[in-house]
Amino acid sequence: MIDIQNLKKHFSDTRENLIKRGFELDEKFWLKAEKKRKKVQVETEQLQEEQNKLAREIGKLQKDKKDISKVKAQASKNSGDLKLKKNELDQIQLELNRFLLTIPNLLNKKVPLGSSEADNKVIKKNGSIRNFSFEIKDHQELGLLSDGMDFEAASKIAKSRFVVFKDSLALLNRALINFMLDIHTREHGYKEIYVPLIVNSESLTGTGQLPKFEEDQFKIDDEEQDLYLIPTAEVPVTNYHRNEILESNKLPISYVCHTPCFRSEAGSYGLDTKGIIRQHQFEKVELVRFTDPEDSDEQLEILTSHAENILSLLKLPFRKVILCSKDIGFSSNLTYDLEVWLPSQNKYREISSCSNFRDFQSRRMKIRIKKNKKNVLCHTLNGSGLAIGRTMAAILENYQNEDGTVSIPDVLKPYMNNKKLL
Repeated sequence: MIDIQNLKKHFSDTRENLIKRGFELDEKFWLKAEKKRKKVQVETEQLQEEQNKLAREIGKLQKDKKDISKVKAQASKNSGDLKLKKNELDQIQLELNRFLLTIPNLLNKKVPLGSSEADNKVIKKNGSIRNFSFEIKDHQELGLLSDGMDFEAASKIAKSRFVVFKDSLALLNRALINFMLDIHTREHGYKEIYVPLIVNSESLTGTGQLPKFEEDQFKIDDEEQDLYLIPTAEVPVTNYHRNEILESNKLPISYVCHTPCFRSEAGSYGLDTKGIIRQHQFEKVELVRFTDPEDSDEQLEILTSHAENILSLLKLPFRKVILCSKDIGFSSNLTYDLEVWLPSQNKYREISSCSNFRDFQSRRMKIRIKKNKKNVLCHTLNGSGLAIGRTMAAILENYQNEDGTVSIPDVLKPYMNNKKLL
């Protein structure tokens, strides 16, 4: 959530920044609501001042042993008026808060202007794209050929856009998870954490999925509370420190977490319906960092380099891009996407998004740090390190052989019973 004080002081600058996203700030609502808030707040303060004055007067009359009935009646009426006025002010504040929850994060100056992913800026490329001497197969063909993927059974069990992994591909799925967790904990210094796969609405609001992306969530039918399956480990891990004051000398706090993720993929029908690129359930290893505001830009570079290292160790060709103004996520101030090469599509596809949210999420969640004897909002960051299904797809396609077998990357062999081929 953006800073309401910043909105009050720099409304025009905020509006211009958000226009780059294609977001139109409702100036009419804002001006009307702010005018009303100021008026009611002044009236509330005046009534409170009058109440304090009457309380002092009652005290003085009692001390002088004089009749207080008239002043007490006046104080009682004033108290009722004050209560009504406070309720009115609370309602206005609630409306303003709802308004703020619909506003995306401000963009970093580094974010390039653009209207779609075609305008994302390539920062670097890594690895060599393999030249195949035979007709390549896509990852779904390879998965079916090895009898390692079963889409029909998954559809029978649940519905379309799910998959059953079997035998060597089930092992590869597990190997990738363990490999990534080991690298991030042993080499990159993250603390592993495991979290609930079900979260409440307050958690999703905290990280920015609600209220805007309600339709993208799998909601659980529960009469007592709004509960959802997690769309990413970012939600429960970041909310782990909700309503807390962190010790500044312990920053950055870094967590790595593996979870399944669940997304309804509302509005994505017809996109990536083949294979395991876009599914309702997928595995991900997530990196989350809580940082000092002064360090968050540097920490984003570090976090992104950790995701890049996984791709480098797997010897998968990839590129790093900075997302443009109309492709960046709702909550993000700055995002790098890592895109892995998929030979069957002859293009790079996203495999990790690494973002700095600055204080956008921490303001919603009230995550603060004690700094110079003051409580200030910390900055939050996260990124995929990596998406397991897409990593599997990239390995199958980039390491495929003419006979339909797939060579196993060297770093994964210890996790694959030292097999050389799938």
